[in-house]
Amino acid sequence: MSDDNKPKLGMRAPLGLGKTVEVGKVKQSFSHGRTKQVVVEVKRQRVLHRPGDPRPEEVVEAAPPPPPVAAPAPPPVAAPPVAAPAPTPPPAPVVEARPLPADTAPRPAPPPVMFTPVERPVPVVKAPEPAPAPPEPVAVAPVAAPTPAAAPAPTPPVRSAQATPRPAARPAARPPQRPAAPAVPDLMTRQERQAALLRQAEEDRMRMAEEARVREEAARYEAAELEKMRLEDKKKAEAEAALRPAEEKAAPTGRLPGSITPIIDDEDARGKKPGALRPAGRLRAGDDRRQGRLSVKTALDESDSVRVRSLAALRRAREKERGSIGSKAKQVREVVVPETITVAELANRMAERTMNITRTLARLGMPAASTDEIDQDTAELVLAEFGHTIVRVSDADVEIGMVGEEDIDDHLLPRPPVVTIMGHVDHGKTSLLDALRGTNVVKGEAGGITQHIGAYQITRKSGEKITFLDTPGHEAFSAMRARGADITDIVVLVVAWDDGIMPQTIEAIHHVKDAGVPMIVAINKMDKAGADAQKIRTALLQYDVQVEEMGGEVQDVEVSATAKTGLDELIDKILLQAELLELKANPDRAAEGTVIEARLDKGRGPLASVLINRGTLKTGDIFVIGAEWGKVRALVDDQGKQIKTAGPALPVEILGLSGVPKAGDAFAVVETEARAREVASYRASVETAARTESSMPSLEEQFLALKSGKVETYPLVIKGDTQGTVEAIASAVNRISTDLIKAKVLLAGVGGITEGDVSLAKASGAPIIGFNVRANAKAREIATRDKVEFKYYDVIYDLIDDVKAAMAGQLGPEMLENVVGRALVLDVFQAGKTGKAAGIRVTEGAIRKALKARVMRDDVIIYNGSIASLRRFKDDVPEVRAGLECGITIEGSSDVKAGDIVETFEVESRERTL
Repeated sequence: MSDDNKPKLGMRAPLGLGKTVEVGKVKQSFSHGRTKQVVVEVKRQRVLHRPGDPRPEEVVEAAPPPPPVAAPAPPPVAAPPVAAPAPTPPPAPVVEARPLPADTAPRPAPPPVMFTPVERPVPVVKAPEPAPAPPEPVAVAPVAAPTPAAAPAPTPPVRSAQATPRPAARPAARPPQRPAAPAVPDLMTRQERQAALLRQAEEDRMRMAEEARVREEAARYEAAELEKMRLEDKKKAEAEAALRPAEEKAAPTGRLPGSITPIIDDEDARGKKPGALRPAGRLRAGDDRRQGRLSVKTALDESDSVRVRSLAALRRAREKERGSIGSKAKQVREVVVPETITVAELANRMAERTMNITRTLARLGMPAASTDEIDQDTAELVLAEFGHTIVRVSDADVEIGMVGEEDIDDHLLPRPPVVTIMGHVDHGKTSLLDALRGTNVVKGEAGGITQHIGAYQITRKSGEKITFLDTPGHEAFSAMRARGADITDIVVLVVAWDDGIMPQTIEAIHHVKDAGVPMIVAINKMDKAGADAQKIRTALLQYDVQVEEMGGEVQDVEVSATAKTGLDELIDKILLQAELLELKANPDRAAEGTVIEARLDKGRGPLASVLINRGTLKTGDIFVIGAEWGKVRALVDDQGKQIKTAGPALPVEILGLSGVPKAGDAFAVVETEARAREVASYRASVETAARTESSMPSLEEQFLALKSGKVETYPLVIKGDTQGTVEAIASAVNRISTDLIKAKVLLAGVGGITEGDVSLAKASGAPIIGFNVRANAKAREIATRDKVEFKYYDVIYDLIDDVKAAMAGQLGPEMLENVVGRALVLDVFQAGKTGKAAGIRVTEGAIRKALKARVMRDDVIIYNGSIASLRRFKDDVPEVRAGLECGITIEGSSDVKAGDIVETFEVESRERTL
């Protein structure tokens, strides 16, 4: 409080009017269990008096006047003053107005002063017994002293406790009066009176709630009985209508003479009994819902009020009644049903209750729960029962529209040809392409061989463009060569004249024939001395390749990548062949293409080299590649420059994929991201299902595995720089497998070696092969701790040789058995107390001492051991050759009989190769 606001000595309190309403809260309980906090207001009457006048102790409401009588009642006589309060006060004291005595001399009026408001609560009480009074209301006035002869003073009308307080008008002249006698004191404090009022209100509320509950139960029971009677009457009417003859049903509706026409009330027409009463709880109580807060007076006065339903409940009841009465036609729906659908989902699409669907299935002999899946045929039966039609869809329908419609000829424009360079390894394919492009790609390749598929585009001085695809020549990259032949327009088969026709050359010829594309033979290395191109042309005849000089249709050209000779002639023949093919594409449409190669870059994430077949790819397009999707963040051409658009026959590298796709996957631009996610998710699920099914061996395969028993596995974890390289390595490793050992590729992925790869290798005891990739620091630390082996390679044939050696080393050395000699047992002699000696004749080879021996009887081996001693006559000898006789003792066996065959052999250990 500041100094200005502090009360000072001698200051008067500011004049003002206090509040006349006290607000409290009452907890209200309902019959259905709910409770509510109700605000209760207690109003007090405002009493104004003069400063010198006595203050009345209590102002109470007068008792209600009794019914009027014939004779007028005499004026009331003032009651004698009460000297002391009674020991037990009455429930509500009634104080009557006492008239002033007539002989009382009036006092002079005091000087006029301001009225001081005095607020006192005015409780509403009833008198214990009515006093005789005239019909006019009795005023509430202060109690005065009794006098012998008093004349009644004029009194104003009585003001109720609930009446709105109004300021009293000041009289023109106030008659003198004597000091008022002390009033009867009220022993109940304001808090006690308020508590009594609240308690009385709560008891009344509970009583009213109980009465309302009883009324509602009675009404509900009556309504149930009426509904039961209505249903019985309805059933009787239906039974009578079913038994009525058909001709009576078809009779005219006119009233026959003497018949009685029943009078049907509106409620009977709607299926209700006339005069049926609605439950009391269903009736609205006028405007009671809009009264606002509950006060003590309203709580006491509203004894006849009932609890009503909300507007929403009434609206629902009316709609339900309207739906049960009206003849609303059932809506027939076209329900989309996939290959499998749960019962609950089918009910949701049919807009039916799930319970009805399960009952229908049980009636059809196919009981199912709401979470069970049913096929399309079962769903069609259920839909037929409910009158709906089925629209069959499949999970594969998401692929519809992924391949665009055929282009109109008017929209097609010429495009550059796509040429694939194919041939055997080290025949100069990349060198020839470098000579055409003016680059030196060979210098940066490991081992001087191409191990990735590359895409480039060159532009001649005249403006013609040609797109080249460079494929690897190693035997492990057969899949790459096949992809190159499938997506190309023309194939250039490079053959070195000094090497001639090699295995990969033959394979390339087969790929070209399978793809059905034209081929141009480029005979390379013609700058060497003694070059003979005719030898190559002749050798190609045995593979059904006839060049033009040999009377065929295949063009050929002699070139030298080193001397750069014959290059222009090669380009001219490529353009001539492209002109004959009339290559065209529509650039004004969504882009479609094929993935040439894919890899995982540490900084830029998944990357894919794509060759656009038709349409134009722009930055920001949403696309799907196989089981991956993405949004084009950047486009990079073959020279490393960023471009905004890519037209037909242009190879580009795309950034913005969700994962690394597979080489050869189809590329397509879609409209929305949701569509791309849906298609990619479906393709991923199909791949997962196929992989799961292939990993589960059949029962026959399991029996064969049990029979073989000793087939070992060599686990591997392969990580490479590109998807095509990883596929080639995995395929080559699988071809190494033999009947004794099989290579098992646990993981073949793109990117660097991570901690997850090390954990997988540790669990299976497999080495990790990294092709042009390395392990990160954390992976190296874990590998050192867990003793996981890393093997790094950059040339594929070194990798294959090492895997072969490792698999052979796991099998161990090969043990070879060489038979040294055979002998026939002629007789058996006793040698010592327990042993026996066999007299034998050597029939083949030689019998040596300390060699391993086996005893065979009737071609059945009965003993395997070694020769303990060898004697000829009485001398110990190291060897006895064929045709001679000798005596031997066999270590650990005496079961030798005449006629047995003794065979000696030695075991040789030889290094195993695959």
